[in-house]
Amino acid sequence: MSTMKTTLADSLKTAMKAREMDKVKVLRGVQAAIKQIEVDKKIELDDAAVLDVLQKQIKQRQESLAVFSENGRDDLAAKEQFELEVIQAFMPKQMTEEEVSALVQAEIAEQGASSMQDMGKVMGALKGKTAGRADPAMISGLVKKALMG
Repeated sequence: MSTMKTTLADSLKTAMKAREMDKVKVLRGVQAAIKQIEVDKKIELDDAAVLDVLQKQIKQRQESLAVFSENGRDDLAAKEQFELEVIQAFMPKQMTEEEVSALVQAEIAEQGASSMQDMGKVMGALKGKTAGRADPAMISGLVKKALMG
């Protein structure tokens, strides 16, 4: 079992013992999403794959939070914010935009990338180096900006 899945399971047990039912519900949802992928693909997810699942869960919560806040549904927005915070607690420390930008510049130089046609290669290499530590949308924006010069 991956260390991320073990950490999730331990946190679930702790939340259950503390009777934090809202947190239990969120953690069970995350575990269900992981299990669904494992069953569908007939594989055991490693830490990188678990981080991908967590990243998707965070993105879903952020999108819902934006919609609920926009439409004045503060009750639902608060629920999404709580779930977002619970899930983000399992993510590695996020990289700053400056750190990502430096990584983007280094990768472009290393690959000799010079046009938008090279974006796929650069993004592919950066995905592994920033897994779970930076927003893919931010990375993409920085790579586009750098390649368009």
